[in-house]
Amino acid sequence: MGRELNVISGGNGGGSDACTYMWACAICDENERCQKDKEGHSRWLVAKRMERIEYKVLVMSNKGGVGKSTMTTNLAVSLALKGWHVGICDMDIHGPNIPKMVGAEGQKLKISTSGGIIPFQAYNLKIASMSFLLQNPDDPIIWRDAYKYEFINQLLGGVEWQDLNFLLIDLPPGTGNESVTTIDLLGNVSGAVIVTTPQEVALLDSRKSVTFCKDSEVPIIGIVENMSGLECPHCHQHIEVFRKGGGEASAHDMGVPFLGRIPLDPDVVTQSDAGEPFAMFYSDTPTAEAYHQIANQVEAFCKKSGSLLKVGPRPQHQH
Repeated sequence: MGRELNVISGGNGGGSDACTYMWACAICDENERCQKDKEGHSRWLVAKRMERIEYKVLVMSNKGGVGKSTMTTNLAVSLALKGWHVGICDMDIHGPNIPKMVGAEGQKLKISTSGGIIPFQAYNLKIASMSFLLQNPDDPIIWRDAYKYEFINQLLGGVEWQDLNFLLIDLPPGTGNESVTTIDLLGNVSGAVIVTTPQEVALLDSRKSVTFCKDSEVPIIGIVENMSGLECPHCHQHIEVFRKGGGEASAHDMGVPFLGRIPLDPDVVTQSDAGEPFAMFYSDTPTAEAYHQIANQVEAFCKKSGSLLKVGPRPQHQH
């Protein structure tokens, strides 16, 4: 599948036990015959990929349907508009929606001459998703945890992310095996953005995400209240479809930052379905500005741990 590279030193024991292939076990053509330490190689490869990425940011929720993938896409676009090199890792195995939102539905990823997976590129973003690997996007994913582990390894270690300032990782809903495995493999997570909606059932779940992050020693960037109010397109009155303010109150109660509100804007849905990220195509609207402001806070939070790597041109100005 790829070409043999230099022998890994210090990856999984060194010497004759070292692997000579720079790609994930799941896509290696020596997989069936290999007697090497596969888990050791997988962890080495993930670490090798991730050391070229300055900041790894989780976007998560404990409840589905709160707009987490839409948030991930628009935050990534906002950061890319500022001149940063940004990638999206769509880790939502059972509902990989990121490709649809960037107009890449039905696309397939290619393998480089060195055996790694080349991420899809759209809107100055590098993107990898389960959706790109499926023969039929309508097929359900019915996997045991062992297969999920291999897939997570493949997305983090098998993909040639190269140099990035930010990698946004769209986690599946909940705090199950996928999230635990992702955090374990990454080792060093810069922070997590927790997405919720204002209604009480979503707020209860967002509090579980906060507790999960604290228990996992993942820094919490803050909570975003999505679908927070609607401006009627006919009478222009503000309608609180799912109430308002619950996300901010939950953040205050849990002692974590509140990053802001994103209104329930019908144009966001329309643009997502069309594969055109709202924050890029409607960049001057109040809704897009809300995304930009949250992206600014994500950037500021990450900068606290040190200066950003100079990967490509630095932005000349901020939003």
